[in-house]
Amino acid sequence: MIKSVFAAAAVAVAFAPAAALAGPYVNVEANSGFTGSDYGSTLLETHVGFESSVGESASWYIQGGPAFGFVDGEEDSTTELSGKVGLSVALTEELSAYGEVAAITTEEIDFDEDLNANVKLGVKYNF
Repeated sequence: MIKSVFAAAAVAVAFAPAAALAGPYVNVEANSGFTGSDYGSTLLETHVGFESSVGESASWYIQGGPAFGFVDGEEDSTTELSGKVGLSVALTEELSAYGEVAAITTEEIDFDEDLNANVKLGVKYNF
């Protein structure tokens, strides 16, 4: 299912009018994990993305690219593919809702068996 979401988003971006896109952009993000003060690993995602508005109160984005994993105590890093699709909608002047679907391959890029996905949903209130 996640592959279908990314494929549909990619097709939508490819056929969108050029004026509708405010991208491309580059997003480099490092996420490190710790247990107490003990370092465990870092995932470095290097994405190229596109973003745009949907009317006056919403925006979306899609991004993807290689992700490099560095685990404490291991000499070799891993290389996977990762991507994200997100949407933000203003509900009022102060309140907005957002969602994101993120996925990453495991075991050296095997889409059929080893795709990890996460869903993020939230609301944001501005004072």
